[in-house]
Amino acid sequence: MKQATRPGLTRFSTAARMALTISIAGLPLGLSACMSGDSDVDVLALAAQTEPPDVLYNQGLANLEGGRLSEAAKKFEAIDRQHPYSEWARKALIMRAFASYRSGQYEDAENSAKRYIQLYPGTEDAAYAQYIIGLSHYRQIDDVTRDQKETARAAAAMRELMERFPDTAYAEDAKSKLRIARDQLAGKEMQVGRYYLERREYLAAVNRFKNVIDVYPESRQVEEALARLTEAYYAMGLTREAQAAASVLGQNFPDSPWYRDSYALLQGGGLRPQAGSEDSWFAAATKKIIGA
Repeated sequence: MKQATRPGLTRFSTAARMALTISIAGLPLGLSACMSGDSDVDVLALAAQTEPPDVLYNQGLANLEGGRLSEAAKKFEAIDRQHPYSEWARKALIMRAFASYRSGQYEDAENSAKRYIQLYPGTEDAAYAQYIIGLSHYRQIDDVTRDQKETARAAAAMRELMERFPDTAYAEDAKSKLRIARDQLAGKEMQVGRYYLERREYLAAVNRFKNVIDVYPESRQVEEALARLTEAYYAMGLTREAQAAASVLGQNFPDSPWYRDSYALLQGGGLRPQAGSEDSWFAAATKKIIGA
């Protein structure tokens, strides 16, 4: 899967480096007393805590461009910690989400993106934050034989992006990734259904195949799901249902090799595809497949 990049990433003008001179006498009385009694205090660390946000931001950008992604995330995090609720903190938060995503720290990326949306829901970058959430789950989609919770989360995040930000530049890619994620979820249903079919647990198999058509009618798995339904019903002796499933398959995918196999299966038993009643599940399935 192609690595998403942050569109419109520009460098702010580099601020002049500030020479920070920390004087014991210039610190608040309590901190001065503490330092005078503790020789282990790191003066340079205290200076870093007061570094201007624009300096930290440009350091973060430099680290990003240099491929030092974890260091970039730390710089952006420092802005959020040292200068909270400032405009720099807002910019740094979305950049931290981006840096974390690029470095494969998907949980951190999602947390930062969610926090951005919570704090700044009306800004232009809120759409990008939602996109990062979706990408973070999308990049973790596993083989269809494994658990598909990340796939479901990716689909949900991409759907939310399309619903909340339909005009954003990320909507088209979100639509594509949503389609792929849903096809993956349908593929998982098929994998489980085939397992039941092989074990001759036909009712459990039928439920899985029907679920593919009910929930994912636009997926590439529908053709096989209808063919497997034909096979399962035929094995159960439910010939009318087998004929109806094959009929739906033939109506919608007449040139499919799955239809040829289903037709041959029925023909071997002296049967042929036959449509179900207008109020049957099979009639409703056809409408879902064609989007009616």
